[in-house]
Amino acid sequence: MTTTVTEAYSRRAAEYTQLLGSMEAVHASDRQLIDGWADTLAGPVLDAGCGPGHWTHHLAGRGLDVRGIDLVPAFVEHARQSYPAVPFRIGSIDAIEEADRSLGGVLSWYSTIHHHPSRIAATFDEFARVLRPGGGLVVGFFDGPALEAFDHAVTPAYRWPPEELERLLTASGFTVSEIRTRAEEGQRPVGAIVAELRSAP
Repeated sequence: MTTTVTEAYSRRAAEYTQLLGSMEAVHASDRQLIDGWADTLAGPVLDAGCGPGHWTHHLAGRGLDVRGIDLVPAFVEHARQSYPAVPFRIGSIDAIEEADRSLGGVLSWYSTIHHHPSRIAATFDEFARVLRPGGGLVVGFFDGPALEAFDHAVTPAYRWPPEELERLLTASGFTVSEIRTRAEEGQRPVGAIVAELRSAP
């Protein structure tokens, strides 16, 4: 599945980057949410599934020690060329090349939308592995009343009820502090969850 998704995005990387690969394309409420979250972080931050790298660059501009990973070579190449002062590398969010408890934050902005429901908990566990206790996580997702697949423009994706994602994040060791959803005419309903890794008992 990972290979299929990577290949699908590789074929449409230029189109995706042109349409969505800038902060100008970001909804104002999303920017406000992530800026507020970023201000709470301490320590290195990973943009997990960074795409063309605009969010990574934005967070770096706010003074964070941030790096980006993505499985799509064209995205990583674009990010390196566009933002040479920010480190980017090819990498999987399911097997993150970071030490245990080494990060202060992970941004997963729509990077799990194509994960089959049977696999997403393992990815949340991986986020928990690399985060320090108290570290922050933001997960962007497509919102829906029931867990179901749909035909995304690039490759099939999933809608999630927020409470189901919250349940999985809680099982992975996170405490959810905020859930936002947004539905606008002509757009798919979307959501974001802000969570913090609990300290070990």
